[in-house]
Amino acid sequence: MHEKEIKIERYRMENQTVQYGETVFAGSSLMEQFPIHKLLEEHNEGKIIYNRGIGGFISRELLEAIDVCILDLKPSKVFINIGTNDLSRENIPISSLMDNYDKIITKIENAIPNVIIYLMAYYPVNYEAAEENMKACLKIRNNEKLRAANVEVEKLARKHGQRYIDLNKNLTDEQGRLKAEYTIEGLHINEDGYRAIYDDIMAYVKE
Repeated sequence: MHEKEIKIERYRMENQTVQYGETVFAGSSLMEQFPIHKLLEEHNEGKIIYNRGIGGFISRELLEAIDVCILDLKPSKVFINIGTNDLSRENIPISSLMDNYDKIITKIENAIPNVIIYLMAYYPVNYEAAEENMKACLKIRNNEKLRAANVEVEKLARKHGQRYIDLNKNLTDEQGRLKAEYTIEGLHINEDGYRAIYDDIMAYVKE
């Protein structure tokens, strides 16, 4: 069984004991690796957040697994960060990604009335701080392309009357790159980076 399928099955099992009406994080590895439970514990937050991110997911895969990753939990709030893996592929145009994203939001809205969906701006990357094996990917998934995609995500949020949120101010250096001290290999974010945006994302969770 593929690693993604294993995670989907694990989430399917875990979903049987969730509390409805809570907050769900969904998306790819940048969401899955958010150490939200550890940080909630450290801050003594009485909030329940279910992380249903799956590393490697492209937008089509989240659309296909939307029941397990979002709908079955009947959340009141959903934070989504999906599409960076689409943006890493030259054969997937931004328009195709946004088409899938649009369908994801529509499915959530149809299944869960009054849900609030937070569409997260894509995090920046840092080509200069990247490991050699990541540089080819970061030539495709560069900050210019990520910014262009963010414009489209914001439009999508407006179209649906949902929330576009940009948590990047504490992650970004003067050149608009992901701060070198916050990246693992130029692309993914380390724990310190997630700590830098924790207060900002929790402000939305607590709204």
